[in-house]
Amino acid sequence: MASVPDELDLKRHRDLEGLYRQGIVIRRVGYCLLGAVAILGLLNVFGQRPSIFKRDTPAASLELKAPTNLRGGLLFMARFTVTAKQDLKDATIVLDQGWAEDTTINTVEPSPVGEASKNGRLSFDLGHIPAGQSYVLYLDFQVNPTNVGRRSHDVELLDGDTHITSISKTITVFP
Repeated sequence: MASVPDELDLKRHRDLEGLYRQGIVIRRVGYCLLGAVAILGLLNVFGQRPSIFKRDTPAASLELKAPTNLRGGLLFMARFTVTAKQDLKDATIVLDQGWAEDTTINTVEPSPVGEASKNGRLSFDLGHIPAGQSYVLYLDFQVNPTNVGRRSHDVELLDGDTHITSISKTITVFP
Protein backbone atom coordinates (compact mmCIF):
# COMPACT_ATOMS: atom_id res chain seq x y z
CA MET A 1 0.00 0.00 0.00
CA ALA A 2 1.31 3.42 -0.93
CA SER A 3 2.09 5.91 1.81
CA VAL A 4 -0.06 8.99 2.41
CA PRO A 5 1.36 12.26 0.98
CA ASP A 6 2.75 14.68 3.58
CA GLU A 7 0.07 17.35 3.06
CA LEU A 8 -2.89 15.01 3.60
CA ASP A 9 -4.44 13.97 6.88
CA LEU A 10 -6.63 10.89 6.39
CA LYS A 11 -9.05 11.72 9.21
CA ARG A 12 -9.68 15.20 7.82
CA HIS A 13 -9.52 14.66 4.04
CA ARG A 14 -10.83 11.10 3.62
CA ASP A 15 -13.07 10.67 6.65
CA LEU A 16 -14.25 14.34 6.62
CA GLU A 17 -13.79 14.90 10.36
CA GLY A 18 -13.42 18.30 12.00
CA LEU A 19 -13.78 21.72 10.35
CA TYR A 20 -14.05 20.36 6.80
CA ARG A 21 -17.33 18.56 7.62
CA GLN A 22 -18.73 21.78 9.13
CA GLY A 23 -17.79 23.62 5.93
CA ILE A 24 -19.80 21.18 3.84
CA VAL A 25 -22.83 21.63 6.10
CA ILE A 26 -22.53 25.42 5.86
CA ARG A 27 -22.30 25.26 2.06
CA ARG A 28 -25.29 22.93 1.79
CA VAL A 29 -27.38 25.23 4.00
CA GLY A 30 -26.31 28.17 1.83
CA TYR A 31 -27.36 26.34 -1.35
CA CYS A 32 -30.73 25.48 0.24
CA LEU A 33 -31.29 29.14 1.17
CA LEU A 34 -30.41 30.21 -2.36
CA GLY A 35 -32.85 27.66 -3.76
CA ALA A 36 -35.56 28.83 -1.33
CA VAL A 37 -35.16 32.43 -2.56
CA ALA A 38 -35.50 31.22 -6.17
CA ILE A 39 -38.65 29.24 -5.32
CA LEU A 40 -40.16 32.24 -3.50
CA GLY A 41 -39.47 34.32 -6.61
CA LEU A 42 -41.28 31.75 -8.77
CA LEU A 43 -44.23 31.92 -6.36
CA ASN A 44 -44.33 35.73 -6.93
CA VAL A 45 -43.43 36.70 -3.37
CA PHE A 46 -41.26 39.50 -4.77
CA GLY A 47 -42.41 39.39 -8.35
CA GLN A 48 -44.40 41.64 -10.59
CA ARG A 49 -47.69 39.82 -11.05
CA PRO A 50 -50.32 42.59 -11.25
CA SER A 51 -53.27 42.97 -8.93
CA ILE A 52 -56.55 44.62 -9.91
CA PHE A 53 -58.10 47.34 -7.76
CA LYS A 54 -61.53 48.73 -8.69
CA ARG A 55 -63.77 51.45 -7.28
CA ASP A 56 -67.31 52.17 -8.52
CA THR A 57 -69.33 55.34 -7.95
CA PRO A 58 -72.55 56.60 -9.56
CA ALA A 59 -70.46 58.97 -11.73
CA ALA A 60 -67.66 56.64 -12.89
CA SER A 61 -65.59 53.58 -12.14
CA LEU A 62 -61.82 53.51 -11.77
CA GLU A 63 -59.79 50.35 -12.28
CA LEU A 64 -56.06 50.01 -11.62
CA LYS A 65 -54.04 47.02 -12.73
CA ALA A 66 -50.52 47.14 -11.29
CA PRO A 67 -48.16 44.98 -9.21
CA THR A 68 -47.90 45.37 -5.44
CA ASN A 69 -44.46 43.75 -5.03
CA LEU A 70 -41.45 44.86 -7.06
CA ARG A 71 -37.67 44.38 -7.26
CA GLY A 72 -34.98 46.92 -8.02
CA GLY A 73 -34.32 47.27 -11.76
CA LEU A 74 -37.68 45.74 -12.69
CA LEU A 75 -39.75 47.10 -15.59
CA PHE A 76 -43.48 47.15 -14.92
CA MET A 77 -46.70 48.61 -16.30
CA ALA A 78 -49.75 50.15 -14.67
CA ARG A 79 -53.10 50.36 -16.47
CA PHE A 80 -55.73 52.89 -15.40
CA THR A 81 -59.24 52.43 -16.81
CA VAL A 82 -61.81 55.17 -16.28
CA THR A 83 -65.36 54.26 -17.31
CA ALA A 84 -67.77 57.20 -17.24
CA LYS A 85 -71.33 56.44 -16.12
CA GLN A 86 -72.22 60.11 -16.64
CA ASP A 87 -70.35 62.75 -18.65
CA LEU A 88 -66.99 63.66 -17.13
CA LYS A 89 -66.20 67.14 -18.46
CA ASP A 90 -62.59 67.35 -17.24
CA ALA A 91 -61.45 63.91 -16.04
CA THR A 92 -58.12 63.92 -14.24
CA ILE A 93 -56.10 61.10 -12.69
CA VAL A 94 -53.85 62.18 -9.82
CA LEU A 95 -51.08 59.83 -8.67
CA ASP A 96 -49.42 59.96 -5.26
CA GLN A 97 -45.75 60.96 -5.01
CA GLY A 98 -44.73 57.31 -4.47
CA TRP A 99 -45.40 56.59 -8.15
CA ALA A 100 -42.44 58.74 -9.22
CA GLU A 101 -40.19 58.51 -6.16
CA ASP A 102 -37.02 56.55 -7.06
CA THR A 103 -38.84 55.25 -10.13
CA THR A 104 -38.27 56.13 -13.78
CA ILE A 105 -41.38 56.77 -15.88
CA ASN A 106 -40.56 55.35 -19.31
CA THR A 107 -43.75 56.11 -21.23
CA VAL A 108 -47.31 57.39 -20.89
CA GLU A 109 -49.75 56.14 -23.56
CA PRO A 110 -51.94 57.57 -24.94
CA SER A 111 -50.59 61.00 -24.19
CA PRO A 112 -52.98 62.80 -21.85
CA VAL A 113 -54.39 66.23 -22.76
CA GLY A 114 -52.16 67.73 -20.07
CA GLU A 115 -49.69 66.83 -17.35
CA ALA A 116 -49.03 68.83 -14.20
CA SER A 117 -48.05 68.72 -10.56
CA LYS A 118 -50.88 68.95 -8.05
CA ASN A 119 -49.28 69.67 -4.67
CA GLY A 120 -46.33 67.42 -5.56
CA ARG A 121 -48.51 64.66 -7.02
CA LEU A 122 -48.59 63.70 -10.70
CA SER A 123 -51.71 64.93 -12.47
CA PHE A 124 -52.85 63.63 -15.88
CA ASP A 125 -55.69 65.55 -17.54
CA LEU A 126 -57.72 63.09 -19.64
CA GLY A 127 -60.23 65.62 -20.92
CA HIS A 128 -63.89 64.88 -21.69
CA ILE A 129 -65.12 61.29 -21.31
CA PRO A 130 -68.74 60.85 -22.51
CA ALA A 131 -71.15 58.67 -20.50
CA GLY A 132 -70.75 55.00 -21.35
CA GLN A 133 -67.20 55.49 -22.73
CA SER A 134 -63.89 54.36 -21.26
CA TYR A 135 -60.43 55.90 -21.22
CA VAL A 136 -57.45 53.59 -20.71
CA LEU A 137 -54.11 55.11 -19.66
CA TYR A 138 -50.91 53.02 -19.66
CA LEU A 139 -47.78 54.01 -17.74
CA ASP A 140 -44.52 52.06 -17.99
CA PHE A 141 -42.00 52.30 -15.15
CA GLN A 142 -38.60 51.03 -14.09
CA VAL A 143 -37.73 50.66 -10.42
CA ASN A 144 -34.38 52.20 -9.49
CA PRO A 145 -32.15 49.60 -7.75
CA THR A 146 -31.71 51.80 -4.65
CA ASN A 147 -35.48 52.10 -4.15
CA VAL A 148 -36.11 49.66 -1.28
CA GLY A 149 -39.05 49.83 1.10
CA ARG A 150 -42.76 50.63 1.05
CA ARG A 151 -44.28 53.37 -1.11
CA SER A 152 -47.78 54.83 -1.37
CA HIS A 153 -49.34 54.29 -4.81
CA ASP A 154 -52.66 56.03 -4.22
CA VAL A 155 -54.75 57.11 -7.25
CA GLU A 156 -57.48 59.74 -7.31
CA LEU A 157 -60.04 60.41 -10.05
CA LEU A 158 -61.34 63.96 -10.35
CA ASP A 159 -63.81 65.75 -12.61
CA GLY A 160 -62.45 69.27 -12.57
CA ASP A 161 -62.09 69.94 -8.85
CA THR A 162 -64.76 67.40 -7.85
CA HIS A 163 -63.51 64.19 -6.23
CA ILE A 164 -65.08 61.16 -7.94
CA THR A 165 -63.25 58.21 -6.35
CA SER A 166 -59.84 57.03 -5.20
CA ILE A 167 -57.83 53.84 -4.73
CA SER A 168 -55.43 53.42 -1.81
CA LYS A 169 -52.55 51.10 -2.62
CA THR A 170 -49.10 50.45 -1.16
CA ILE A 171 -46.21 48.69 -2.87
CA THR A 172 -43.22 46.91 -1.42
CA VAL A 173 -39.88 47.14 -3.26
CA PHE A 174 -37.42 44.33 -2.55
CA PRO A 175 -33.66 44.64 -3.17
